[in-house]
Amino acid sequence: MPSGPVYEVRLGQVSSLGNILVDGKGYSLYLYEPDKQSGHSVCAGTCAVEWVPLTLTSGATAPIAGPGVNASKLSTTHRSDGTVQVVYNGWPLYTWAQDTSPGEATGEGLNNSGGLWYVLDAAGSAIKRAPA
Repeated sequence: MPSGPVYEVRLGQVSSLGNILVDGKGYSLYLYEPDKQSGHSVCAGTCAVEWVPLTLTSGATAPIAGPGVNASKLSTTHRSDGTVQVVYNGWPLYTWAQDTSPGEATGEGLNNSGGLWYVLDAAGSAIKRAPA
């Protein structure tokens, strides 16, 4: 799998879920239902340690739309810590600290940190499957 900047959003394959949004390193991206597709993150503190916000690196001005991703659905939001988080279809994006390699989606369907977490499809909608 090619590797781009971490703030690149593209489609990747996860065996049990099909094509889902992944970051530039191939790690699964998640939405947090309490964000309510508002374009703003409510995951902070301990939540943001376990569910790492996908942010722009220093010097980057916008996220990159990789293969299979609709660039018009990409945007950003400013977090309370001053970082700029990547948003897709209104959902702030996160990785799950317990996904240890690309192609894993162990956070899918988890009720954690006060809400449910789901991977997203190319349209930017939740793929809702219960955890195994």
